[in-house]
Amino acid sequence: MCNSLAPAPYRASSGATEASDSRKEYPPAPEPLPVPVMDNHTHLDFRHGLIEVGVADAMDAAEAVGVQGAIQVGCDLESSRFTVQAVQADARLLGAVAIHPNDAPIYAGRGELESALAEIEELAAHPRIRAIGETGLDFFRTHGEGLAHQRYSFRRHIDIAKRLGLTLQIHDRDAHDDVVQVLKEEGAPERVVFHCFSGDEELARICNENGWYMSFAGTMTFKNAGNLRAALSIAEPSRILVETDSPFLTPHPYRGRPNASYMVPYTVRSMAEVTEDDLSELCARLAENTVNAYGSWG
Repeated sequence: MCNSLAPAPYRASSGATEASDSRKEYPPAPEPLPVPVMDNHTHLDFRHGLIEVGVADAMDAAEAVGVQGAIQVGCDLESSRFTVQAVQADARLLGAVAIHPNDAPIYAGRGELESALAEIEELAAHPRIRAIGETGLDFFRTHGEGLAHQRYSFRRHIDIAKRLGLTLQIHDRDAHDDVVQVLKEEGAPERVVFHCFSGDEELARICNENGWYMSFAGTMTFKNAGNLRAALSIAEPSRILVETDSPFLTPHPYRGRPNASYMVPYTVRSMAEVTEDDLSELCARLAENTVNAYGSWG
């Protein structure tokens, strides 16, 4: 059961010129969770719907359904600078900063990767920036010579996370084995999170063995995501997290429409069906795991 309307800040005005495109409309608000959790990965500076929603309004809408905080994630210098500003402005946010794996070759091609990494390290010194990410490997969108820059950038981000004592947020697309190999070669930081976990039972077992966190997004609710549900079913309970990756990856049955942190309850309820946990107990565990991964919001 849920509200039939999106939260007020996410509703397009009646005069919006694009209002006829329902695929761009935000889904209805879900029933609130019985115990608050956090959205472990969101991009509040990305627009994917009819309207632009401010940071405070986005977090108000999330908090109203039991999502009391979020990790705002920067993917390039512009969004990483935004992330620092956002965590300073709203106490419900912590942040992560990085050069995204698909952006690393672009910066390298301009001869700007080293200076960009230096600024990422400066931004990461802010006390409410708790993670370096999203970084990693993406063999779906980057090919050829770009992969060398991607691997180099990944190794540099691992080094920054280790030197600053921060959590490492992994972007892994079609690159499971190589991501694990690089982590082993470099020596993984104390806390590693596979953002939008996309692996199967084999990768889940590797994460279990190494104490790495698996952050599940709306993708685990998709009808064709049996591998993700199988991975979740064997994941060590102390290592599971929940996220939106909003405005992308909107959970079933709203796949394809814009996503936001207030949509987390849909994914949490789907996770509870897979793990056969009591919903309140699962929420409490997810919140505890999040604090263990990123530290306190206070």
